[in-house]
Amino acid sequence: QVQLVESGGGLVQAGGSLRLSCAASGSIVRINAMGWYRQAPGKQRELVAHLTSGGSTNYADSVKGRFTISRDNAKNTVYLQMNSLKPEDTAVYYCNADLYRTGDYFANVYWGQGTQVTVSS
Repeated sequence: QVQLVESGGGLVQAGGSLRLSCAASGSIVRINAMGWYRQAPGKQRELVAHLTSGGSTNYADSVKGRFTISRDNAKNTVYLQMNSLKPEDTAVYYCNADLYRTGDYFANVYWGQGTQVTVSS
């Protein structure tokens, strides 16, 4: 079994910062990529940031210049540093990982349970 556990969400005022963490555990052989998505009430889940094992990053236009994704390979952990937060950043943030478990021929995508981020104006 693979588990992704997020932490770091909370309530912050506009202009503030938060750092989300997501630790992957289980019988993991290799992680291809990890990313962060978010879902606001009444909206579809959307990509926030994505980081491949080779170091390539991809960000939603709405967060470019404000959010930074990084990864600690030794800990199988991905981070999302969120600065200059806006009320429209309010959402549940989900971590995902594209990875191989022991015995897998193909990689699969796993999701965390989500962490709430609320930005007050």
